[in-house]
Amino acid sequence: MATTTTPTETVDAVVIGAGFAGIYMVHKLNELGLMVRGFEAGDGVGGTWFWNRYPGARCDVISMEYAYTFSPELIEEWNWTERYPAQPEILRYLNFAADRLGVKPHFRFSTRVVSAWFDDDANQWEITTDDGSVTRAKYFITAVGCLSTSMTPDFPGLSDYAGEVYHTADWPADGVDFAGKRVGVIGTGSSGVQVIPLVAQQAAHLTVFQRTPAFSLACGNRPLTEQELQDFKDNIDDHKVRSRASGTGQYTDTLECNALDHTPERRHAIYEERWGRHRAIDLIACYPDLFASREANETIAEFFRGKIRATVTDPGLAEKLTPRTYPLGAKRITLDTNYFETYNRDDVDLVSLREQPLQTFTTTGIRAGDTDYDLDAVVLATGFDAITGPLLKIDIRGIGGRTLQDKWADGPTTYLGVAVDEFPNMFMLTGPGSPNVLTNVVCAIEQHVEWTGDFITDLEKRGAARVAPVAADAQKWTADAVELADGTLYPEGESWYTGVNIPGKPRVIMSYVGGLDVYRQICDDVAANDYRGFAVS
Repeated sequence: MATTTTPTETVDAVVIGAGFAGIYMVHKLNELGLMVRGFEAGDGVGGTWFWNRYPGARCDVISMEYAYTFSPELIEEWNWTERYPAQPEILRYLNFAADRLGVKPHFRFSTRVVSAWFDDDANQWEITTDDGSVTRAKYFITAVGCLSTSMTPDFPGLSDYAGEVYHTADWPADGVDFAGKRVGVIGTGSSGVQVIPLVAQQAAHLTVFQRTPAFSLACGNRPLTEQELQDFKDNIDDHKVRSRASGTGQYTDTLECNALDHTPERRHAIYEERWGRHRAIDLIACYPDLFASREANETIAEFFRGKIRATVTDPGLAEKLTPRTYPLGAKRITLDTNYFETYNRDDVDLVSLREQPLQTFTTTGIRAGDTDYDLDAVVLATGFDAITGPLLKIDIRGIGGRTLQDKWADGPTTYLGVAVDEFPNMFMLTGPGSPNVLTNVVCAIEQHVEWTGDFITDLEKRGAARVAPVAADAQKWTADAVELADGTLYPEGESWYTGVNIPGKPRVIMSYVGGLDVYRQICDDVAANDYRGFAVS
């Protein structure tokens, strides 16, 4: 759609977001000699790790693996302190990387992109920000993250509640003091299981409002040794090969037999050994059939349930905390520190919202079932409008002014999870239809940035004006990805993986489940065959 707005600046490429993906993409475009402008809503780099500052926020991927591998300098100069890094350390790392790569001057911080419209006549994107400025660019690249648009359910009476309200995805930078307060936490997903133990240590009394019980693994966090750090650096090339050859960007030793081929005693011994590794991937991927067969999955789900029963001293409470309605892994397996142990405290109560539905907020707290709970503060650990949410929050319009919201009204359609037909010169990093959240996302980001950078290099050499997927190829990619997911247990999970946590959102698995290794091979094959599936003009 042609516009007449006078641009504030014209560049070769615009990148939205300054997390892992945005930092690397801006660096890559700089290396290619392109003029690039980055936009970031926060006042610094970090992406999801800038906003998710709640107590206990921690990554569920081992720190040394949750880092860039493309730069020898970054690898050599940074030393992680813990096996599973906490939010402050990850944020320090991203600031270190952004400074070392020199990308910060290319970003405009505290600036939110509100619209991105494609100009059919000029083959350019017109990007408008919340301060009214306009930037024109040939390439429009979204690095908005998969978990960057928080979700607050439409709780009745929330606006009438007179106490303090905090969302884990938008935590005050100065922290919150819960000392002496009656606190409620709603949600027991990844954020909930991390924040609950620490709030319990501060609060006079904690009430947890559980919507769905979590399969959670004790992370066994500890400081890293100097020997571990040095060994990782000395073997970084081997790590790169093994992580790229794995389906999740985290290699593990999957057994060659199926779970049901072993006796219950043998399976239990294997699960017990892998439980001690404190990595979810070592458990869910230890047998090849655990995510294809519900019967096989039930063996490891019951193992997890046994761990809950062994930890929570009240059998009735343990049962309320026990997941039984979905396969293990169909919702994200959480990593925690003393999560289940917290429920043994006398000053912590659990309210199952399945048994006592949340009726309304009152001026003094929450009414669930027939009971009023007086609360001085409420923490909403209610998650995200994942993967598509951050994109649909922006007014993105392609050829003829068609909106992305309209294009994806029945669910996202993409080619390789990277591009959308009718939206030329637009690239998405870890978009819907790519492996995104089902992998070590930094490993997935590096693949996406490098592949996109190579494609843009090719386009510039050709002197191409525009590029977009062929509609039929995008439709086939999306249909094949859905069919692939239907052969797994993912559709059985009521989670943000499938969008069911957002009222009215189409239910569809928004990630490519075939594995990062297979996905990488497909992308490389597309590139080797003259970027098959893309129309270049």
